[in-house]
Amino acid sequence: MSLTIQTLKLDLGMKLMTELSKIDRFDATWTSIEKREGATLKQLKSIATVRSVGASTRIEGSKMTDDEVAVLIDKLSVSKLEERDQQEVIGYFEALDTITENYKSIGISESQIKNLHKILMQYGEKDAWHKGNYKQVSNAVEANLIDGTKQVVFRTAEPGIATQDAMMMLFEWYNSDTETIPLVKAALFVYEFLSIHPFQDGNGRLSRLLGSLLLLKTGYSWIQYVSFEHEIENRKTEYYKVLMQTQRNRPGENVTDWLRFFINCLINIQEQLMIKLEENKTEKPILQRDKRILFFIQNHAGCSSGEISKKLDLALPTVKKSLGDLVSKGIITKEGQGKSTGYFAVV
Repeated sequence: MSLTIQTLKLDLGMKLMTELSKIDRFDATWTSIEKREGATLKQLKSIATVRSVGASTRIEGSKMTDDEVAVLIDKLSVSKLEERDQQEVIGYFEALDTITENYKSIGISESQIKNLHKILMQYGEKDAWHKGNYKQVSNAVEANLIDGTKQVVFRTAEPGIATQDAMMMLFEWYNSDTETIPLVKAALFVYEFLSIHPFQDGNGRLSRLLGSLLLLKTGYSWIQYVSFEHEIENRKTEYYKVLMQTQRNRPGENVTDWLRFFINCLINIQEQLMIKLEENKTEKPILQRDKRILFFIQNHAGCSSGEISKKLDLALPTVKKSLGDLVSKGIITKEGQGKSTGYFAVV
């Protein structure tokens, strides 16, 4: 079945329709899963948040690992954000947190999207002149290659009236279209946003945040318990290839390959989420005390035994014994030696 949505062409074949149905069938059972797995999902959300922040910023060139991201989120005062990678990580974390906590009230409008961009870029000193505002200078999408060089993926909308009009049309279409399948609408909105590239910087990161926002607003609440961004990072080469091959035919391009990529990513992370939930059922039982310690570590990556002892009001020898048991079971890892030893949950 061939469709034209705005200026975009789309071929909804049987395979693609089957994949869309698969996602919705999963979603239909999610409410009961969410009620049953409340405690586990709280832990998964904490882990997914770190992975999403780390992955999305690394796609754009950050060098911070997930463990470093976890420590930064938990321990570092925003007044000490001197490095660019740190500024981007905390900006992404706060934008993602804003979305997951307030997605029902965030409208798909120019003012709301500009505000999310402002939150995303708020800690970057070099971003002060453009954060929260559409671009003033022409920009092209570039991919950061493994060898350190950059490759132009495609040319974007020109700044000024061209960008303003393109974004206005995007908002009008999204808010008025009641016929297009919600998952397809979300995928096409992200694609069009990337194609317009309305801001001077941060478009890639914001596009992934918007993907989560649109899915949450459409009712796919499970997206916050697994990292969409991490899936894209793992398929970064494919991600850029699909964008480049599709957008080079703009305007009037066929976006079927992009939709197929977007939907396939969702199916993969759905499967990962179910695997994690099944693994939780079959794990060897651990003491309630160990669960408390594990939960603390998941939310305070890199913490020391002394910190755990103090915060949980547990004797230090007891904490050290529990930590040894959790490490031996492969549930946590430890890094450093002596007073510098820190503990991390296995992701």
